[in-house]
Amino acid sequence: MYVTESNWSVRRCYCEGHCPNNAPNGTCEVKLGGMCFTDVKAVVSNDGEEYPLRRYGCLPGGEGTLMQCKGYLVPHTVSKTIECCDDADFCNKNLTPMYTPRPTPDVPTFGTHENLPYTVLLVSATLCSILFIFCIAIFIIKYRKKEVQHKFNGYSKNYPVHKYANMEVHGPLTSLMEQSSGSGSGLPILVQRTISKQIQMVMSVGKGRYGEVWLGKWRGEKVAVKVFFTTEEQSWFRETEIYQTVLMRHENILGFIAADIKGTGSWTQMLLITDYHENGSLYDFLQNQCLDPTSLLVMTKSIASGLSHLHTEIFSTRGKPAIAHRDIKSKNILVMRNGECCIADFGLAVKYLSDTQEIDVPPNVRSGTRRYMAPELLDKSINMHDFEAHKKADMYAFSLVLWEMMRRCTTGDKMKVIDDYAVPYYDCVPNDPSFDDMMQVVCLKKIRPQISPRWESEELLQTITKIMQECWHTNPDVRLTSLRVKKTLSKFDPDVSVKIV
Repeated sequence: MYVTESNWSVRRCYCEGHCPNNAPNGTCEVKLGGMCFTDVKAVVSNDGEEYPLRRYGCLPGGEGTLMQCKGYLVPHTVSKTIECCDDADFCNKNLTPMYTPRPTPDVPTFGTHENLPYTVLLVSATLCSILFIFCIAIFIIKYRKKEVQHKFNGYSKNYPVHKYANMEVHGPLTSLMEQSSGSGSGLPILVQRTISKQIQMVMSVGKGRYGEVWLGKWRGEKVAVKVFFTTEEQSWFRETEIYQTVLMRHENILGFIAADIKGTGSWTQMLLITDYHENGSLYDFLQNQCLDPTSLLVMTKSIASGLSHLHTEIFSTRGKPAIAHRDIKSKNILVMRNGECCIADFGLAVKYLSDTQEIDVPPNVRSGTRRYMAPELLDKSINMHDFEAHKKADMYAFSLVLWEMMRRCTTGDKMKVIDDYAVPYYDCVPNDPSFDDMMQVVCLKKIRPQISPRWESEELLQTITKIMQECWHTNPDVRLTSLRVKKTLSKFDPDVSVKIV
């Protein structure tokens, strides 16, 4: 809408939001035929409130001006309108056009009588979705349990029950081991399952990435029970399979007793039962205990002996394949009461049979602990299907374990000197190093743990230092074998009594 008055040549209008030179407000001029205008449109604020925004200004003469001034007659997507005038100077300052507010649609209120069908539909759809998800979860759990049990039953085929029909489960564990087949592959599956059902869990003694270790009791005897997470199914199968290997038993390999799967349709426990060693892992032991050269020799020689047994293939009618551990570290080595050590945790191990030239790399995405990984593992130059390469990587990790033990060995006659316990590369990488962290230090900078000058004071420590340096060499072919290390350490004659100070 607009009002006019003729007989003028220049008209002045109030402007705001539509001024010449982008001025915030002021005065604008139009010649004959032009109009002053005021328009308004609906604007929504940040908090959702709608308010009117007005502009004042000038419209030049012509048909376009007339059309714009009639804009209030046309519907718009955004609520707005306009008023024009030319009857006096600043006539538009008092114009107050206003758009017609649009009606707000009613929001359906669930629960009222009119909207009851919508409420019923929403509740029904929600319940059906929950029920469907629950059924799928039950199906997956039952399928996984059935699959796990089926795989476990595969191990039973190697130990037919009828061969041990006269075997009774009585007496201490040592006598049970003597009654077994003598193959060195552990007790028959039937006996293993009987023992696992009679285990009494006492308390949790440790937790790791694979699961949890419990102290258990079987007829008064202490045993270690490793309870695997359900996500670590492959680790349980691999470790059980390695322990069941013919001629696997050795004084420096953790003694295997039984493996079993327990559970119902809703939960599953994968158990591995072994000898219990109250001193715990070498990692825990070195935190609080120091060694003298004699105990250091006994421990290092026992670890080398266990590693040599693993790495060696035994040829016979039912021979033992060569095995590479692939996760040697102080946390996977246990300290026995007699001062010797035994190797544990075979979840990543690989077996090799020379007659078939086959290496069974487990379908496990992990490949060891980053801090203990050899250079060829870090830079991915290793041939994963070359068994010798895995043995050489074991020897690199073994050298770092030797370094941890050497730090905790006392030297000096009158004044005993010892270093605080530390993990390898403690001064080079964070507590939980990434692959890049380790590759920068080990492969690119070629840094190795520091050799202490005090280790030159004793012949044994000098020898172990030389073994360390050869075993952590960048070139895998230069590293010593476990058998060579065992023979070198065997030249030293330890005292009969092992003293741990």
